[in-house]
Amino acid sequence: MNNIKDLNIDKEILPLFDYSLNIFTKNKILEILETPLQSTAEITQRQNILKGFSGNNKILKDYSYTVLYLNEVHFFLNDEKIEDLSKKKLKYKLFASKHEKTRYTSKLNQLVLFFYRMESKYFSRLKLEAFPKDYASNIKQILQFLSNFELHKFEHLIREKRLKDNHVIELTEKINDLKRKELIKPFWKNFFLFESYLSISFGITKNNFSYPIFTDDNIKLRDFYHPLLEYPVKNNLKTNSNVIVLNGPNMSGKSTFLKAVGLCMYFGHLGIGIPASEGEIPFCDYFSIEINRRDDILNGYSHFMTEVMNLKNVVEQVTNGKKCFAVFDELFSGTNVEDGFEICKTTINGLGKFNHSYFFISTHIQELKSVSNGQIENYYIDCEMIENIPTFTYQLKKGWSDIKVGRILFEKEGLNKMLN
Repeated sequence: MNNIKDLNIDKEILPLFDYSLNIFTKNKILEILETPLQSTAEITQRQNILKGFSGNNKILKDYSYTVLYLNEVHFFLNDEKIEDLSKKKLKYKLFASKHEKTRYTSKLNQLVLFFYRMESKYFSRLKLEAFPKDYASNIKQILQFLSNFELHKFEHLIREKRLKDNHVIELTEKINDLKRKELIKPFWKNFFLFESYLSISFGITKNNFSYPIFTDDNIKLRDFYHPLLEYPVKNNLKTNSNVIVLNGPNMSGKSTFLKAVGLCMYFGHLGIGIPASEGEIPFCDYFSIEINRRDDILNGYSHFMTEVMNLKNVVEQVTNGKKCFAVFDELFSGTNVEDGFEICKTTINGLGKFNHSYFFISTHIQELKSVSNGQIENYYIDCEMIENIPTFTYQLKKGWSDIKVGRILFEKEGLNKMLN
């Protein structure tokens, strides 16, 4: 199982793509966001599906309906008892109570008007050629399901007159026929998947995300950023190594940088757009993104032991042939400096041999500056000193930063005087 809890998908990522109108679609969007695809073919397929929605934007940009109607139609078809009245026509006409007739009439009115709106305003107008053939067939199944209800005929009857007993009987027969053929659940599955893709495509368009290209090796991102920041600083990255060691002073933006790279890689593997103007990324089949270190209370692990077990899990994955993308934020800062340096050095050099996986490691350990085996790249987030005050630019640069902001801020706040 991927280690992606630090992406906070339900609280941080879902709102970027959630334009859903009901809980069924929202849950499906969350499922999509939590499940990386298993091949570049699947990724390309989903990218093309979402591009198909963009190509139908004129038709779908105002997609809407009364949510109450959706919920009631869904409950009516899925959960309420609907008799096939064609088998007892005379009994229904002569002896059914006013309450029963009113229930059927009102429910079927709602069903017809809701489905008629969806069919006439949206689904029948879609340019199916904009979608991949396999997905276009899903939309055709939706249209086929809706066609069973003869919506134009019954919508006219409802608008101009009202449903009579014969019409109610006919519609209940149609519904029971669909139930016997087990077509109702597949319809809702296709319907909510359609809405999920539509919602995600709205998010991609609104945020101006781009679709990455998949390459055999290395990561190339242009103008990438963290999408949750109101005024993000954009950076470029082109790796020549599978191990990136990121350094820089406190508050310089290392964790934000790591999360931005992690989101680009992860979103790419969902088949959705990424927060960058361009992206070329390798395919990976395991993700471990540790940004916010914390104690594992349930297992009784300290920060340090949690890091050890997380690293062990990643190494086991790559040893077993997985292509991993892993992020380690401030690796082994939970132990003393001497131990931290030695095991970080071993980790960095050891991970370098897994050249089909990619590892991003941030650190405050200055001694690691000298660690290199020819397979490691060092980057830092820039910080300029202006009148002895640190000014953070949040720009990514190659190399190593020697600025020690901690001492400067300690002095600036007058703690030297207060404590001495």
